[in-house]
Amino acid sequence: MSKTILHLADTRGDANHGWLHSKHSFSFANYYNPERMHFGMLRVLNDDTVAAGMGFGAHPHDNMEIISIPLEGDLEHKDSMGNVAVIRDGDIQVMSAGSGIQHSEYNKNKDRVVKFLQIWVFPDQRNVTPRYDQITLDKADRKNKLQQIVSPKAEDAGVWIHQNAWFHLADFEQGITVDYTFKADGNGLYVFVLKGDLKIDEQPLHTRDGLGIWETNRVRISADSNTEFLLMEVPMGT
Repeated sequence: MSKTILHLADTRGDANHGWLHSKHSFSFANYYNPERMHFGMLRVLNDDTVAAGMGFGAHPHDNMEIISIPLEGDLEHKDSMGNVAVIRDGDIQVMSAGSGIQHSEYNKNKDRVVKFLQIWVFPDQRNVTPRYDQITLDKADRKNKLQQIVSPKAEDAGVWIHQNAWFHLADFEQGITVDYTFKADGNGLYVFVLKGDLKIDEQPLHTRDGLGIWETNRVRISADSNTEFLLMEVPMGT
């Protein structure tokens, strides 16, 4: 029998700093909920909106796989490895913080907000050499199907991370149903609805709801409306 945990959109941590409005699915910064520390190796899922021209100054990270998924606008990245890049809707960015890195993130535009998901995954090894990568995806490849965006192998579709994890994005029309089979034994799946109405097995989800499911190897995903969503399969072990 599978196990599940439901995180409704309006139960997330809410941090509004003026220039930054962040919704936290898991404990982060000043939001602390002992019931929401992580889901397996998924440590952070932040739903961020950054005001025009504002951003995060240079700050350090280590021993974390950090994935950014832009949803709207242009986010400028700079880091201590010399990378300077702009990521937009359709791009996926990954940073293996490893033995230590500094980076900054700013809204490149002075006239509109930038929205993105910032996701942290615990790595499967410590103090790796830091690395940065980004790719541009064809959004048509997620229409009514699952588009892989993260995997453990550099040769696979999407970006790769130091963890036995797979992420997919999808854009389903109402009525589309697929079965998702887990890639690895012992993994769990965290589903995050970007917009629309979705059903995972018999559990309904709506915009910005999250559902973790584990101790199973397959789920049925059904779109009850035109729906965009993110699947994150991660190991459940500590």
